[in-house]
Amino acid sequence: MPSVEVHGTTIEYDERGEGRPLLLVMGLSGQLVDWPDDFVDLFVTRGFRVIRFDNRDAGLSTEFSWEPPSRWRTLLTLLFRRKPRAGYDIDDMAGDAAGLLDRLGIPAAHVVGVSMGGMIAQALAIGHPSRVASLTSIMSNTGDGKNGRIGPRLMLKVGRMGEPTLEAAVDQTLFVGRLVSGPHFDEEQVRVMVKQSIARSYRPAGVARQMAAIGASPDRTAGLAKVTAPTLVVHGLLDQLVRLSGGIATAKAVPGSRMLVFPDMGHDLPRPRWEELADAITANADRASAG
Repeated sequence: MPSVEVHGTTIEYDERGEGRPLLLVMGLSGQLVDWPDDFVDLFVTRGFRVIRFDNRDAGLSTEFSWEPPSRWRTLLTLLFRRKPRAGYDIDDMAGDAAGLLDRLGIPAAHVVGVSMGGMIAQALAIGHPSRVASLTSIMSNTGDGKNGRIGPRLMLKVGRMGEPTLEAAVDQTLFVGRLVSGPHFDEEQVRVMVKQSIARSYRPAGVARQMAAIGASPDRTAGLAKVTAPTLVVHGLLDQLVRLSGGIATAKAVPGSRMLVFPDMGHDLPRPRWEELADAITANADRASAG
């Protein structure tokens, strides 16, 4: 896969299709390969040029070296709305995305982000508004510290997990997947994807740094009020990792936004909803073209 240098950071990416640029932004610990090929193809057939990339500290993009806080410390700072110390934040990661568009010669893209990727997509729309033709924020929040917080029972279960090891990585990832997903979670299918992903890259310290970056980032609510790109907010009614209030707060913050809630979705992208989700994202992009 190709890579580019952005402000001293290597960003690994791939792309497929032709037409309107669509930038997919992955969430915490995710790699570009965690966007399923079948999901990507839904957009290629709808006339998009789809760009996937590895965020910093994930996949094959640059790995940083600053020492992250422990998982418990980060969870507690999120719980008590305190800012952890971090070597970068969500705005820096949005700068990576803008730099990637620069290097690819793309003036503006339709931007779709999930979870932490939704935060990055929001920050991109705020800090680099000319680069975002339309915005889709999926299972994310505004960073206000009040809405879209992790459910307390889930936080305890995640906090009690053992230290990450390569030997236990598949089982640990599936354990979290079962906790956060909705009823369409397909363990065998996910197991295959997880094994492929871990074989490509395994960076537990990078995950911890990304968690710290989320906690260290400012509230985006005021910035979102100035976003003019057509905006779609998607959330799952069953999401306990980023609860529904996070999506509601995001939709309220962006003028003219539209919200789509799936009753059978947790913190995942359930395959039975892919077509409907792709249609909604395409319709949101069409709003930009119509404008």
